[in-house]
Amino acid sequence: MSDTFDIIVVGGGHAGCEAAMAAANMGSSVLLLTMDTLAFAKMSCNPAIGGIAKGQIVREIDALGGYTGIVTDESTLQFRMLNRSKGPAMWSPRAQCDKLLFSSVWKKYLLSNCKLTTYEGIAAEFLFDSSKICGVRTRDGQIFKSRAVILTVGTFLTGKLFVGKKEISGGRIGEESSYGITEQLVSLGLNSSRMKTGTPPRIDITSVNLDKLSVQYGDEDPDRFSFLPVRSRIQSGILQKQCYILHTNNEVHDVLRSGFSESPLFTGLIHGKGPRYCPSIEDKLRVFPDNDAHQLFLEPEGENINEYYLQGFSSSLPFNIQMEAMRHIEGLENLRVFRPAYAVEYDYFDPTQLRSTLEVKDMDNLFFAGQINGTTGYEEAAAQGLVAGINAHLKLQGKDPFILKRSESYIGVLIDDLVTKGVDEPYRMFTSRAEYRILLRQDNADQRLTPLGYSIGLAAESRYSATMKKYEDAAELFDYCEHRNVKAKEVNPYLESVGSTPLKDSRLLSEVALRPEVKLSDLLKVVPRGTSTQNLPDREVIDSVEINLKYRGYIDREKRMADKISHLEDLIIPENFDFEKVSGLTIECRQKFKRYKPRTIAQASRISGVSPSDISVLLVYFGR
Repeated sequence: MSDTFDIIVVGGGHAGCEAAMAAANMGSSVLLLTMDTLAFAKMSCNPAIGGIAKGQIVREIDALGGYTGIVTDESTLQFRMLNRSKGPAMWSPRAQCDKLLFSSVWKKYLLSNCKLTTYEGIAAEFLFDSSKICGVRTRDGQIFKSRAVILTVGTFLTGKLFVGKKEISGGRIGEESSYGITEQLVSLGLNSSRMKTGTPPRIDITSVNLDKLSVQYGDEDPDRFSFLPVRSRIQSGILQKQCYILHTNNEVHDVLRSGFSESPLFTGLIHGKGPRYCPSIEDKLRVFPDNDAHQLFLEPEGENINEYYLQGFSSSLPFNIQMEAMRHIEGLENLRVFRPAYAVEYDYFDPTQLRSTLEVKDMDNLFFAGQINGTTGYEEAAAQGLVAGINAHLKLQGKDPFILKRSESYIGVLIDDLVTKGVDEPYRMFTSRAEYRILLRQDNADQRLTPLGYSIGLAAESRYSATMKKYEDAAELFDYCEHRNVKAKEVNPYLESVGSTPLKDSRLLSEVALRPEVKLSDLLKVVPRGTSTQNLPDREVIDSVEINLKYRGYIDREKRMADKISHLEDLIIPENFDFEKVSGLTIECRQKFKRYKPRTIAQASRISGVSPSDISVLLVYFGR
């Protein structure tokens, strides 16, 4: 085994796996250093991928040439497209996964990459040549040299686990923490702090009275995450697993409150800030004291195991309090538990210390990705890992960096938010964070990003060609709808069947398709077509055209808004620019610019405390 590589990726979680595969697929020799080679991309918390905004991120990862969507499709237990009752900007795919199969599939892809080597060990120290990183020393004394390092250590930096008054060193239950890295980087000038997350108990489903619970089924016609023309596991006929809905009650709440005096959240043992949008059950009771009930979900962790995840019951309370409280939930009276809920506190680094490439500003060729940057969630971590892997490779090749704009992707929004605004709590992506969410839909991620992935050598030519063909077909169908007149007798039987007003005379197909109750896929089945286009296009093509027809006004408006701001995104501020020589900037503005070192005028405008007049001064200075 060689001890010298182009890039070392430290950590085999979701960020590390994407980073390693991206860099290796682009041509770099990569070492993936991980504590456990049987737990790649381990689903430590909920064994699900996607959800609101997160599903969009996964489709973007796939469009660029990443693997999270592919691995998800090969390990899916249940698929649901969330928010179908809302507009397409809000549609978000979500899949429940077999957590053991998910890690196994990831391992299959990692080990099949001839440019990628894995090693089981714990990083203890980084090696530097001046300010440029040049390798890693492991706890067992092994030294690996490299030209770049990507740090993706999740919750393992000085990690601590809490169950009541019990405090255990660890990044996950049963897995030890990593020490030394934080101290070394802080000694070199980086700022670090603490964050907290948690995970619910794992329940034996055979001890649950399912007759008392509401069933949550998967979609009847399930979709998939990857844009590749390969059927997912459940699309191939595997029966979807069911999830269940249940609720807490006042008796549950009374038991939980009785343990507050032993909760590390309230006694001061935990200092890190927890995720606002995924709070522990004790946090819910404190923030919403008048709520009589909180909704919970029981979700499967695997195809052939009895272990279920109690979504919404994250906690750090003593185990006996957890058990007593859960047994007051209807259906859980005879509950058996495989593992209690627990909290995790860990180190993270202020992400404003990073460039938009995720490289540390003052340490050449050192990149951070994942929870080390203050984020939460597999999807956010995987996206950062992908971008870090791409940029580490590009920098070593002397090529331009890969930076996604906010108007191009949720990944661009995520990274810009991190490096421009920083975090004071675990960052979670929401559709509301994106200014152009009607442009950043889950259905068009391949149209937006596959050409970019192909241009940097990540997305394969076959993927690029398939994407181009898909949108050529969509353009042809769109044009057909815009010019095809349909007669009343052709479509009225269908319109009446869906409760839509019949036509009195001919109308353009596109006009009829605008009706909210009309589905273009069904409409096309009743409209006679010419011999050259008699066969219906794929569902993805039809869905794309329908969205563009029905939401054309909103899409065009957002495109105009994005175009107006795009010129500021293209105005690059020279690296290490001296803002003191720009007269007219406020003192606060100069201080913020000196700290955050914005890369573009647009990024400068998004820094808290920077006023429109400050931006005007900069534009005048740069002659714009």
